[in-house]
Amino acid sequence: MGVRKYKPTSPGRRNSSVDDFADITATKPYKPLTVHLKEHSGRNSQGKITVRHQGGGARQRYRLVDFARTAKLDIPAVVETIEYDPNRNARIGLISYQDGQKSYIILPDGLNVGDSVMSSMKKQEIKVGNRLPLEFVPAGMLVHCVELEPGKTGLLARAAGNGVTVLSIEGQFVQAKLPSGEVRLFDKNCLATIGQVSNAEHRTIRWGSAGRMRHRGIRPSVRGKAMNPVDHPHGGGEGNQPIGLKHPKTPQGRPALGVKTRKPKKASGRFIIKRRRG
Repeated sequence: MGVRKYKPTSPGRRNSSVDDFADITATKPYKPLTVHLKEHSGRNSQGKITVRHQGGGARQRYRLVDFARTAKLDIPAVVETIEYDPNRNARIGLISYQDGQKSYIILPDGLNVGDSVMSSMKKQEIKVGNRLPLEFVPAGMLVHCVELEPGKTGLLARAAGNGVTVLSIEGQFVQAKLPSGEVRLFDKNCLATIGQVSNAEHRTIRWGSAGRMRHRGIRPSVRGKAMNPVDHPHGGGEGNQPIGLKHPKTPQGRPALGVKTRKPKKASGRFIIKRRRG
């Protein structure tokens, strides 16, 4: 992937950049592995907005990505195409197994069309794209699509450029460092895919105009300070003033910005060795 910059032909173009999609090899998805994606615009079953700033955007079909890759164990597969997925910032790859079945996977960096990948519960070659238990991954290796519990599908490190670093193996557990900086214990039987997630340069894109954000399904947001007191706890006052509260608040009056939301007595907390940054 590369990032392309245009000449500042308009205020929206100035300082903005776009993905050049140079790594994409197929322009249309594999239709049997897509489903209709209903728009909710941040609304619940009653039609009330529960998540603000969502709505509109280009119509999308959801790609059925196989995060677990346990249906075809020990069967080699070949990467057929590298595709764009509008539902995530990483690239996806269409792989074809020897029996003809196809599936989508999160594409790791360095995996190309024609390369072979395999998923197994046994020890196998440490190669980009291969999926195996954490106990067989060497220390210092980057992995992605990591399971939190054995058999619970890949949940961690699925965004563009992300990766979990394996640190050490201690008995039944493997110690690994997450993208957030958190150091955590995993069961050694948890599956993970070798390599870093593709499209790492996505984070350098500057979106520029508001219109591009509307195409992405993101509606405008208004600062609480700019509202009236009836609309937001930060609202009111003559001219530009501080919020007038000890801590920032959400529109509903709950604490915001930097507030810890994890339950102190959560059962999985015993597996966390070092908390995330911040």
